[in-house]
Amino acid sequence: GIEEANMFKEDGSVLHFAAPKVQASVAANTYVVSGHGENKRLEELLPGIINQLGPDNLASLRRIAEGISAGGSGGGAGGAAREEEADEDIPDVGANFEDVSNQ
Repeated sequence: GIEEANMFKEDGSVLHFAAPKVQASVAANTYVVSGHGENKRLEELLPGIINQLGPDNLASLRRIAEGISAGGSGGGAGGAAREEEADEDIPDVGANFEDVSNQ
């Protein structure tokens, strides 16, 4: 069967169907996708959806990439603060990791 169906909207969101029922009339060039559809943001479905993206989705993909390079979805200053907090969780092992691990 079909694992998923995704319909890309102009606003950059995706109508996502997991395990949909699909019926087709090839002669009439008509397809019916039924099931529980969820509105999701494009970044929620990445990277698994990347092979389904076309040229119409380039602007959304570029926006996501710029957000990541700017420090995440929160922006520059917020991303830097989160990075510092993450660094606090990592213990300082000193100059030689082998010496510290043998203690």
